[in-house]
Amino acid sequence: MSSTTTGRIRHFRETARMTTVEWRRKLIVWTGSIMVGLVAVAFAELADDAAHLRSHILKISPWLMLFITPAGLALSIWLTRTFFRGAQGSGIPQAIACMHLSNQVVVDRILSLRIAAAKIALTCLGLLAGASIGREGPSVQIGAAIMNAAGRFLNLSETISRRALVLAGGSAGVAAAFNTPLAGIVFGIEELAHSFEQRTSGVMLTGVVLAGVTAIALTGNYTYFGHTDSVVPLGVSWLAVIACGLLGGVAGGSFSAILIRASKGLPGNAGQFVARRPVAFAALCGLALAIIGLASGGMTYGTGYAQARSIIQGEEHYPASYFVLKFLATIISYCSGIPGGLFAPSLSVGAGMGGWIAQFLPHTTPGAVVLLGTVAYFAAVVQAPLTATVIVMEMCDNQQVTLALLASAFLAFGVSRTICKQPLYGALAERFLRTVSSSNPPPEQPTEISPNPKA
Repeated sequence: MSSTTTGRIRHFRETARMTTVEWRRKLIVWTGSIMVGLVAVAFAELADDAAHLRSHILKISPWLMLFITPAGLALSIWLTRTFFRGAQGSGIPQAIACMHLSNQVVVDRILSLRIAAAKIALTCLGLLAGASIGREGPSVQIGAAIMNAAGRFLNLSETISRRALVLAGGSAGVAAAFNTPLAGIVFGIEELAHSFEQRTSGVMLTGVVLAGVTAIALTGNYTYFGHTDSVVPLGVSWLAVIACGLLGGVAGGSFSAILIRASKGLPGNAGQFVARRPVAFAALCGLALAIIGLASGGMTYGTGYAQARSIIQGEEHYPASYFVLKFLATIISYCSGIPGGLFAPSLSVGAGMGGWIAQFLPHTTPGAVVLLGTVAYFAAVVQAPLTATVIVMEMCDNQQVTLALLASAFLAFGVSRTICKQPLYGALAERFLRTVSSSNPPPEQPTEISPNPKA
């Protein structure tokens, strides 16, 4: 056999071996993406079960929440701080931080499957107790954890490759949770990565598509807030764009500024109490939530999904007190430190705000004003106008209001930036990174928000 033939055979074998390795990697990544979709659907079912159980409790007696809510939040904080450090908060700051951490050991601890499972259980506990939280934010950390586990299974050592998987998992979590694949892609670009690198784009797109297809296969091609045909024609109707953009920007920017300030710790004796007695502080937050819930007739409990949907569909009309009380309930829930996200409550606050504004704008379709209020407040909170626009557009299956949604979102974004200079998730991620980098040795699970800067 000639040397040329031998060389060709050797080259063919090496090429076949490389191809086999690449296909193995692709299959594991694809399997991880499908798992993100499956877990997101299961998470949604468990969250709905928790909400239904809370509804049964409210039917028995609304006053029972004066005991259940404080006890539930206290139990959640005790479990989190004792067994599941790192499960606090929404999960999005953790995912963003892991995109910038070079210490893979720390990343593996933050994005462990154990913490992901705890995030699901503790978020459902919070929903049962009546906290104003959502499951979409936690789905980001859960998706990132599943894909990071795929990276560990593949023994990937390249930092860029591991970050690509974290980005894909977080984006897939959003896509599967909202059943909005396009929003998952935009979220990954705008919020998690702030860029669209060639080496990560294919992994993220594939992960989002597979997770979205899995969710659709299990739950059907539903829209989160149903279908609306509202339009905002050019002319006097665009007064709603200005009104919602301005008010949503002020409210959303103020919300973010309050949470960022709270993450740095309360001053004086109040801060010392929170640092020393976190479980007692959570119970007090729970008592405040129960009182707000009683004042609102139980409307401020949970995600606010049902209220937002009924407002958008024009089935219910809520007073201005709804979005004000929901605004306060969401701040209290997040400051308590329990696991839970901000997406769904923010959409609900925005819908309530839009419904209130609509009564002063008779020349604009009420449903359209509600959508504008929803996108404006949400864009102001997360300071990601493209993500907010695509999410709302996909959730209501309405592309006719895209231009008006974009205008409201960017106006609210600009107003929010004047009030809160730094994006909420970016600020919390930076604080999280400082907590990790200042720990020597690194803590087992650094928390997202410390109630005291010195803690």
